[in-house]
Amino acid sequence: MLPLAFQWVLFKTIPTPDVESSFSLKEFVIFPFLNIAIFDIELYHVMLHLIDIKEDSKIPKYKQIVNSVLTALGNEQLKINDKLPSVNDLWLEFDISRDTIVKAYDHLKHLKLIDSVPGKGYYITNDDLELKAKVFLLFNKLSAHKKVIYDAFSHELGDKATIDFFIYDNNYRQFKNLINASKARDYTHYAVICHFEEGGNDLIDFIQQHIPAEKLLILDKNVNNFKTATASVYQDFENDIFSALVELNPQLKQYKQLKLLVPEKTYHPIEIKKGFFKFCGEYAYDFKIISDIQEENIEEATVYINLREKDLVTLIKKIKATDFRLGKDVGIISYNDTPIKEVLLDGITVISTDFEQLGRQAAKLILANSKEQKRNPFYVIHRSSL
Repeated sequence: MLPLAFQWVLFKTIPTPDVESSFSLKEFVIFPFLNIAIFDIELYHVMLHLIDIKEDSKIPKYKQIVNSVLTALGNEQLKINDKLPSVNDLWLEFDISRDTIVKAYDHLKHLKLIDSVPGKGYYITNDDLELKAKVFLLFNKLSAHKKVIYDAFSHELGDKATIDFFIYDNNYRQFKNLINASKARDYTHYAVICHFEEGGNDLIDFIQQHIPAEKLLILDKNVNNFKTATASVYQDFENDIFSALVELNPQLKQYKQLKLLVPEKTYHPIEIKKGFFKFCGEYAYDFKIISDIQEENIEEATVYINLREKDLVTLIKKIKATDFRLGKDVGIISYNDTPIKEVLLDGITVISTDFEQLGRQAAKLILANSKEQKRNPFYVIHRSSL
């Protein structure tokens, strides 16, 4: 059923046989209420317009509703006693479940920003809110590690900021399209990860042209040569793998060669290879880059270092198909820790950045409007696979 304001307007527009200067009886009866009806429909549209739900965003829809209200409060578009769109209004407008809408409103009630009046709806009860940031967050892909970054980032920001979260699947064109589309909104900060399978040669020029330096925060892979100092929380990929292998060298000494699994087409930074070559050269290990683990024959006295989870699965299957003993005849070092690696085959040795710290530190830089460049911690967990 249409809201009351729509019913009044539809009623007003019913054609009548009367001349233009006169009113039918029905029109005359409702005429005193037309101004109220028009005001109500305009207010209805204004309130709905404040709710911004993006289908391509990775932010849960209930959180997008919460963020919309927080943004409107921060911009002074909502005031005490303003009525929010009803659950039915949002359900009809955005085709989302009532449970999602109620969850959003319950969260806002928990923040003591709104309250509900039985039979009437939801109203703003506190407009004393000043958002510190409105963040455009752009990741190259979804993974367990990226989720850790996002969760820590979101938790650290809390309700002091809103986040719009997007994924570009390592595709540089999609990366540029999303940033271009973001100009329709007034973001205070852009937090972006720059990993591409191909392209990106004009990355610095593109970013400098489309993102103000004071709004930019680079995550994970550092990007140098900007004209203006840029905030970042980054991994030092070359030195991180070199230092990790130095730490593991007492265990590596029982093996003759190291093999790094890196696909030919990859978004992984070239600095990982550089650090690997540097270690093997300084510590006199035979080494090789493997681009396709499917074609690899497992060799004795060899340590395999994998970057991708699917390569780890294939590697383990191939080792189990031999008589070699993991941790004795062959070894595995895997990038990026996950809970399964702690128990898989009595434990897989990992080298990893601290993803939770990366997310927390990024949020702290945003809240402080800092332009610092922070190297993220990197660590080694030695387990039975080496």
